[in-house]
Formats: sequence, structure tokens, C-alpha cells
Amino acid sequence: MTELAKTFDPAAIERRWYTHWEDKGLFRPQRPNAEPWTIVNPPPNVTGSLHIGHALDNTLQDILTRHARLKGKDALWVVGTDHAGIATQMVVERQMAARGEKRTDLSREAFVARVWEWKAESGGEITRQLRRLGCSMDWANERFTMDEGFSRAVLKVFVELHRQGLLYRDKRLVNWDPGLGTAISDLEVETREVRGSFWRLRYPLADGSGSIEVATTRPETMLADMAVAVHPEDARYTALVGKQVRLPITGRLIPIVADEHADPALGSGAVKITPGHDFNDFEVGRRAGIEARDMLNMLDAKARVVQTADGLIPAEFLGLPGNDAKAEQDARRLVVARLKEAGVLLPHVDKEGVAHDAEPRVIQTPFGDRSGAVIEPWLTDQWYVDAATLAKPAIEAVRSGAIKLVPKSWEKTFFNWMENIQPWCVSRQLWWGHQIPAWFDAEGRAYVAETEEEAQAEAGAGVALTRDPDVLDTWFSSALWPFATMGWPDAADRTLGGRYPNDVLVSGFDILFFWDARMMMQGMHFMGEVPFRTLYLHGLVRAADGAKMSKSKGNTVDPLGLIDRYGADALRFFMAAMESQGRDIKMDEKRVEGYRNFATKLWNASRFAQANGIGGSTTLEPPLASNAVNKWIVAETVATVQAVDLALADYRFDAAANAIYQFVWSRFCDWYLELIKGLIQPQLAPDGLTYETFQPAVDETRRVAGWVLDQILVLLHPFMPFITEELWHALAPREHELIVAHWPMADARALDPAATQEVERLIELVEAVRGARAELNVPPGARIALHTGAGSVPATIAPYVERLARVTLTPGEASGARAPILWGAETFALALEGVIDLEAERQRLQKSLAAAEKERDSLAGRLGNASFVERAKPEAVEKARADHAEKAADAERFAAALARLG
Repeated sequence: MTELAKTFDPAAIERRWYTHWEDKGLFRPQRPNAEPWTIVNPPPNVTGSLHIGHALDNTLQDILTRHARLKGKDALWVVGTDHAGIATQMVVERQMAARGEKRTDLSREAFVARVWEWKAESGGEITRQLRRLGCSMDWANERFTMDEGFSRAVLKVFVELHRQGLLYRDKRLVNWDPGLGTAISDLEVETREVRGSFWRLRYPLADGSGSIEVATTRPETMLADMAVAVHPEDARYTALVGKQVRLPITGRLIPIVADEHADPALGSGAVKITPGHDFNDFEVGRRAGIEARDMLNMLDAKARVVQTADGLIPAEFLGLPGNDAKAEQDARRLVVARLKEAGVLLPHVDKEGVAHDAEPRVIQTPFGDRSGAVIEPWLTDQWYVDAATLAKPAIEAVRSGAIKLVPKSWEKTFFNWMENIQPWCVSRQLWWGHQIPAWFDAEGRAYVAETEEEAQAEAGAGVALTRDPDVLDTWFSSALWPFATMGWPDAADRTLGGRYPNDVLVSGFDILFFWDARMMMQGMHFMGEVPFRTLYLHGLVRAADGAKMSKSKGNTVDPLGLIDRYGADALRFFMAAMESQGRDIKMDEKRVEGYRNFATKLWNASRFAQANGIGGSTTLEPPLASNAVNKWIVAETVATVQAVDLALADYRFDAAANAIYQFVWSRFCDWYLELIKGLIQPQLAPDGLTYETFQPAVDETRRVAGWVLDQILVLLHPFMPFITEELWHALAPREHELIVAHWPMADARALDPAATQEVERLIELVEAVRGARAELNVPPGARIALHTGAGSVPATIAPYVERLARVTLTPGEASGARAPILWGAETFALALEGVIDLEAERQRLQKSLAAAEKERDSLAGRLGNASFVERAKPEAVEKARADHAEKAADAERFAAALARLG
């Protein structure tokens, strides 16, 4: 035991306790016969640093892990990092560029070795930051998606899927990042609104009988147009379907086809089709019978114009950037100029009657989230997984309840995406990552094998082979995380020692399809079982105004800065208390500060305990109690344990946190500790009774208070691990750390309805008196008479009422000025004569009431104005409603106080 400092200082205890837990192996205590409980951490990028979303995600996981550990389970929280192909390669290339070097100055092997060097020196920042948050992860077995064992699992999965016909090479459109020179996933595409233009073009019919009008926001792509589509039911074009148009500039003949992609209500109803450079057009082209291998490609890997297979693009366009306003010339401007010269560019006439080449429009434009380059749909050969086949068992698992989605509302979105899933592109044009285990011969035939020796054996002796230079998408490797981190494929036990399936996965909803669904697919295919029983999807942490956080907006919040200011416990509790299923969290630093104050209140309560002989309990069961106040607090504790158990079982983090908060702040600190001061502090004992007379009650109260404080520390530990561990050891010598203590038992036998009713009645009376005193401006130190009339206050609670409400209970009716106090069916009277200036108080209340009513009515008028509600910013409307509710409550309170004065 150590005497607690007067002031709670989070920084003084956090590093010390985290180091202690980790050094003692307490994140993974030896429990060979305990029930296994497993969760895997979504592996953060090895290049990453802790952001506010990480803080939420990992706080929720740590709450579940610490709770499972306290419940006696063999809790394992798998931790590791993702090799983050694009991000890591970019970091190292930037470092090289600063030294005047380029990646291509090195061999592939030398560059990869350079990346490994960077990882060894700088790749552990986020793991150190997770420690600051208090994450109780199994660091002794930290994994990396490119460690030897995991890499072996990745290669095996690729080869097995290929052998089963579920992984293949194909020519399709991908999101191509010309800045990075690689395909990227949808998650790495950031859509922004850009000021652009809308051009209208006239394509002449090949037979000279007329023309057809099309429109586009990307006129340069007409160099690779292969069709014009019209709706099959659009009567305007029925006679034209099957005819051909001759494209301006290239002279290419292309057909007019019928396809429902064309919307008769948009523009002319006719759409130019460039299947090699637009995802929708790609599908239209395929439906029109154009094979992917025959689709025209007009751009290279740097988004510069190249000659199409038919050789029809004029030489003046070759080598130009497709669209680069900063370049001296680009294909877009040159195409527009040539179309205008040919008289086939239809002008846009504005409201003033002035003609322009195009109509100004805001265009939704895709950008690479790392390179900042405009993403090009690009036709290229890549490796694909047959996601539709793998998705079927995962869909059935969610339908059957084998995987439970929480909240359930996400099921509809999940089914919609999975049932319409497209082939999954898993190859990337990088050097850092799992190099694809495929070797090509001179004819381009691929030999897929786990080793080059196996591929050579398949190809035959003497056949020259070249390995595919591409690497695998990082989502492909991380999809194996629930089982490849625990011994697969080497482990013979399909349950991986009871660790598979994992118990739960906690994830942001934004990676439901990029990671969570793919783990379901791979896990069920290779393990024959779901990867996790429950998938909990949390929302995003947004800025205080509800806007999405982004560096460009300058509204991001640094969680480490919050930890520096308020402590990790306060940030963690904020995250839990605000995490409501199906809703995003609005960042509110004031609330984080408020939870630091909550920790301070618990700290001070523990200091009070130390000063009054209250120490830690020696039993899990509640001590026997005869005093009603002690029986009441034991019952309140048991009810809180029940509430927290139910909330955590349903993944109601907010309900669990708020149940603890209300119990600790209101019931234990504000009421119980105040109530027992008369039992444990001699100077506050009722008149006529000595401290010695109360000795048995004193001993009982100390035992009960110590037991309740212990239950608080255990209940609160998953949410606020640092302060609770510190207080646990400060209150008593312990045989073990709090992190491995026993979770409280919610024993209903400890409930005493009669004692609970008695104390609740006591609290009700004290609150009524205190409320009246505050409303009427009675001096806080004044002790005044409370006349009970024909009623009475039970002797068992009377001393508490007199001490806490600062009144003297007086039988009979009050004379003179008085304020009524309603207590159940009884009416008491608070004597005011000579205590306050009644007339001055009446005038003060009337003035306050008038001001509150005026503001209330003014706000009601604003809120009743439809124009304000519809046009004002949502946060302004929300504030007006909150202010109106506050002023209405003030008016009601002042009116009640006036009524008391009569």
C-alpha cells in the first residue's frame, strides 16, 4: 500500500503500469485449462501512426479483451502490422529521393533489402503508440504480414486457389494510379468534386444520312471510342441501331448498339462507349460482344496517349498526357480544338446568350489517396480471384447466424454487395510485397507454384522462365489474418488450439468489404469454418460539427495529444461512452476532459477511503450487512454488475460505460460516501451516541465500502486500466494485479428491496430539500427547520436527512413564511422566516422567470420558422433546439420556485 498523491496525474502512472504488465507477461497469463478467447487486431500499416479511428477501434477491442481476461478466460489479442505495399514503398522512395536516388537505381533485391532496413529502424512507431493507449496485446508473439510463416501461408493460398480454378489471369479494367504506376483498390480511391466541363459532340453517320449527338466530360477518350449506345426502347433511335458512325479525327467506324445503360432522359439519350477506359462502358462493350482483348487502349502507364491497335490515332496526339491542364499541351485540349475545326463540337449557350465550347459542371473525379493523381480506368492484364464463388459460403454464414453482424442493420448492405461482387484484382505493380508465385515461359504461359523449382518441374527442363514481377494486394494477405497468425498451414489442428474461429472481430464499417468479408471468404474456404463468431462494426469518429475528419480540412484530432492532456483512461472512456451502435462519434474534447474529472473523482474517493481506514476487500462475495445504507450500496453494486454484464454481452459499450459512470459518480461518491461519514467519522456521529457505540457499524461499513470500491475498480478496469490498477494496489496489499483479478459476481441474493426502498426514500427527501434551498437562494451554511406536520421521518434515516440536507426535523406545522416540500404522499414545510428576504427573493425570481420566458419564446419562434429550420446549418438548428430546451427548463424551475413562496 502507498499513500495516494493529493493530485491525480495520469502521466505518472501510465508508463509505469504498462511496462509492469508487459514485463510480467500479464497480457497473456498462463491459463492452460481455461476457455480460449481470441480476437485479432486489424493490422495497422507498418508506416502508420495512431489516429483517432485507431484509438476507437483499439479501445473497444481492449475492453473486450480485458473483460474476457477478468472473466478467467485464456484471452489472446493477436497483434501485428501490415506491410502496406504502396505506403511503405512510397516512404522509402521519398527517403531515396531526398538523397538524389531512385528505386530503379537499385536491383529489386537491393531495394527490398532497403525497405527491410527501414522497417527495422522506423517501422514500430504505431506499436509504441498502441502501448500508450493501454492495449493489452500479445506482444510476445507479434506478427507481420511478411514474416516467414505468414508469407508461406500467403503463397500456399495463392497456389491452391489457382489450382482450384478460383484464381486466374485476365484482362479487365482496373483503378490505375499513373502517379504510382500500379493498380489500386477502391479503398485507395478518393472521390473529389472538381470544376470541369461537359462537351456535346456530333458524330456523323457513316452513310451520310445524318448524325447522332453524344456528350462527355472526357472528350480525349473519343480517340478510343468503339460504339454509341442508345436505349432499346428509345423510339428516336430505333431505326439507327445497327448502323455505323464515322468518328471525327480517327475516322474509325463504330456501331450504334442498343443497351439499357443509355438513359433517354439524360442529354440526347445517346452515349459514347469507350470500353477500355470506363467501367460502365466496359460492361456495355462486353454485352455488345466486344472481347476484352479486342478493346482499344489509348493510354500508357503514365496516362500518356499511345497508338491504339487499329493505328488510327493521328501522330500529333501520341505522347501527350491525356488530361493535364499544367502541361503545355494535352490530348483533351487538342481533341476539342480539332473537333471544333471539324464543326462537330456543339456549343453551349449560357443564360446571357454567349456561346462556349462546353458547359461548366462540377465533376466527381477519382484521385489516388496517396499519389494525388487522377485515377484512370485502364485495361490491363492482372490476377483475379473468383470472389463470387468464395462469397457464397460467407453469405450463407451471415444468413444462418453462424456469423452475427452487430449492429444487425449492416446485413442488408452486406448481402447487397456480396451478391453482386465482382472479380477481385489481387495484383499490384510494386516491388515491396509478396511477389506473385507465377513464372512465364517465352510464349506467355504461366506456371503457378510455391517455389521456382516446382514451377520449373511443371514447365519442363530447359524451358526458360521469368517470374511475374508484380506483388499481391495487401488485402489478399491480410484476409488470412485470423488463421495464418496462429500456425496455419503447419498446424494439424483445424481449430488451431481452440483459437479458430475467433470469438469476435471489431472493425470500422468502412472496411467491411475490403477486409472483413474477404476474411470470411478465405477463412471458410481454407478452414471450413467461419473466421469469427461475431463481427462488431463501429462508426467513424467525426469532427465536432459532424464533418468527416481529413488533413485537407485541418479538422483531424491527434489522440496522443489528448492522452498528453487528459490521460489515456479519459480518452478510452470517452470512446466507450460515445460508441453507440449504428452511429458515428462526434469528437468533443470537453467530454474527454469531463472523463478525466471522473477519474479524479474516483481518485479522491480512494484518498477518502485511505484516510478513513477503508481498504481493499478479501472476498469476492459481499460482506454481511445490517445497516440499510450498506445493504443499499451492495444492492446497487450488484445491479450495476448485472447492467454492465448485459451491455457488454450485447456490445453496448456506451450502456456499459454509462452504467459504471452513473454508479461511481452518483450512487457511490455523491451518496454513499456522504451517507457513511456519520458512521466512520466520530465528529459526524449523531448526538448522544459515542464512536465506540457505533464500532460494529463502523467495522461493517469499512468492509462494505472496501468491497464496493474493489468491485468498482474491477468493473472499470477494462475501460480505465491505468488508474484502476494504481488504486487497486494503493488500497491494500494484493496477491495479484488487477489485470488478472476476478470479475464481480452479480448475485441476486445480495439484493434487499426493503433497504433499497428506505435509502431511495432518504435520497428523495434530501434532493427535494436541497432543490428547494437552491431555488430560493437559502445560504448553503444555514441550518433551518423542516416541519413534518402530521407526518414523520423514520428514525433510521432521520440523522442522515438532518446532516445532508442541513435541516432540523421539527414536528408540527411551520408558522410564517415557508416552502412546501413534497415527499411521496406527505407534505413538509421548510421554514423561511428570517432566513431569506422573501420580497427580494420573489422579485429576483420574477425577473429571472421573465428573462427565461422571453428567450424561450424567441427561440421557439426561430424553430417554428420553416425557412430557418430548412436553410440553416444543421448544427445551428441543433443548438437552437438545445438552447430552447434549456430556457424552457429554466422558466419551469423559476415558476416552481415562485410557487413555493406562495
